Amino acid sequence: MDAKEKTLTTFSARVRQLIFQFQELKKENNELYAMVDERDKKIKELENLIAQKQSEYNSLKTAKMLEITDGDLDGAKKQVAKLIREVNKCITLLSE
Repeated sequence: MDAKEKTLTTFSARVRQLIFQFQELKKENNELYAMVDERDKKIKELENLIAQKQSEYNSLKTAKMLEITDGDLDGAKKQVAKLIREVNKCITLLSE
């Protein structure tokens, strides 16, 4: 076996190694992309859950503000009037 054949054999072996490494890295890359997609999906679900819980909390807070205790009807009327003004402001902003 002369030097050219030996060099060619070595080169062929290195190319096969590079192809194998490329295939392994491609497989790992696909797995990592799948993991990222799964995490993104989980994050989106959690963000939706946070938004839902925030909405529920705000509703509960509003209900608590409107709760009439000890005959405090005037305070409740003021709270309702304040909420109506806020809603009207929002409607005005949205209609512009």
